[in-house]
Amino acid sequence: MSNTIRIVVGSTNPVKVNAAKAVVGTLHPNANIVVEAVKAPSGVADQPMTDSETKQGAINRVEWCRAHHQADYYLSMEGGVDNFDHGPATFAYVTIATNTQLCVGRSALLPLPQQVFDKLPAQELGEIMDALFNTVNVKQAGGAIGLLTQGHASRESIYTAALILASAPLRFRDLY
Repeated sequence: MSNTIRIVVGSTNPVKVNAAKAVVGTLHPNANIVVEAVKAPSGVADQPMTDSETKQGAINRVEWCRAHHQADYYLSMEGGVDNFDHGPATFAYVTIATNTQLCVGRSALLPLPQQVFDKLPAQELGEIMDALFNTVNVKQAGGAIGLLTQGHASRESIYTAALILASAPLRFRDLY
């Protein structure tokens, strides 16, 4: 008998889809993971400019997935920026949900150059980074994270780490 786990990811971006599949694979290492990538609406700006707006976008995406699809897990990631007391930074909120449970997490912060932050929200972060570093569609590759860390981290690695942390309640249901 085949052990198939079905997941719905609230994005068609391959970086987000790959992170979601990898993390569910850590929950079910011997399963066949079947992924459905969908364009789930965030209900927030294309470039979220606050911590709370970014979090709400991730939650909205995963709730939309739960309302419109049937799966074992639903996952979403929402990248955003904010100008904190220590300066501007980018980060992501992530969600991993079942039909009965919602887990929310946030990635580490990546400091942004002020010149980049100042161009937001007129342009999305990926577009600004493409122009600054002469890249094309970096948001579906290493992202600003890959560029500003010289490849030592990437969007996918940050999403994966945040989703692994957010999945703790699914790993230890009796503790949460």
